[in-house]
Amino acid sequence: MPDESSAQAVTLDAIRRELADSYDEELELGLDDERLDRLAEASGHDHLDRLDRKVYFRELLRLQHELVRLQDWVQDRKLRVVVLFEGRDSAGKGGVIKRITQRLNPRICRVAALPAPSERERTQWYFQRYVAHLPAAGEIVLFDRSWYNRAGVERVMGFCTEADVEEFFRSVPEFERMLARSGIVLVKYWFSITDEEQEFRFQMRIQDPLKQWKLSPMDVESRRLWEDYTRAKEDMLARTHIPEAPWWVVEAVDKRRARLNCISHLLAQIPYDVVEHPSVRLPERVRNADYVRGPVPAEMYVPSVY
Repeated sequence: MPDESSAQAVTLDAIRRELADSYDEELELGLDDERLDRLAEASGHDHLDRLDRKVYFRELLRLQHELVRLQDWVQDRKLRVVVLFEGRDSAGKGGVIKRITQRLNPRICRVAALPAPSERERTQWYFQRYVAHLPAAGEIVLFDRSWYNRAGVERVMGFCTEADVEEFFRSVPEFERMLARSGIVLVKYWFSITDEEQEFRFQMRIQDPLKQWKLSPMDVESRRLWEDYTRAKEDMLARTHIPEAPWWVVEAVDKRRARLNCISHLLAQIPYDVVEHPSVRLPERVRNADYVRGPVPAEMYVPSVY
């Protein structure tokens, strides 16, 4: 019969395995980053002063711990938080959104990534379909692209008229002031990358079978229209940078630094504190002498391929 020390060792080993498994998602994402780094080095496109991997993971886990605290605070104080992520195609918006949501409760922190509007939605008030995704009390909503589509892709690609764009610029400051007056915390990020970096990332997507799905015909066309997108971005930032909802620009050529900087900045935008939770104790499981667990038919099991 194993002694107490042996039993403790077995328990600690099980805890370590469970913790390692819980961090596998970030490990997989990290391995994906490293795979792309190797492709970059092989192509002669390498970043100087790259953030050390150990520093990156240590800081990421620390910031994610703080995000959990922020989530608790938002839920406890019934806050409503909206964060907009805008930027050029391949600028890294999705990567930072993944790291923000990775350890949070999806019932509290959710992502709104709206598809192209339907025929019916095109006849609605422009902001109508976005309003439906705004948070209730105790919720955080991250918009992976937002109502600023009108000032960017719709304008550049000719999906709306210049009159539509001018009406948007007249309406959006007041729309966002209305959100602020209603008590919604609104934070807006623009992810900035260089012309050369976007071209490299597109080339990597073309060559990478795991990422080719990310490269849409619209993305390909955006390369040709780089300068048009630049002019649209500059006009948008100048006309919608208001005190109630300022723009924050994230330098995103270095993906690791961009993620850490953005999360750190987001945490600083919403004052929060630790929410005390009552301690949790598992109750004794009820055991009934007359209960016999029935067998599961063999054909119902998933084959053990691995």
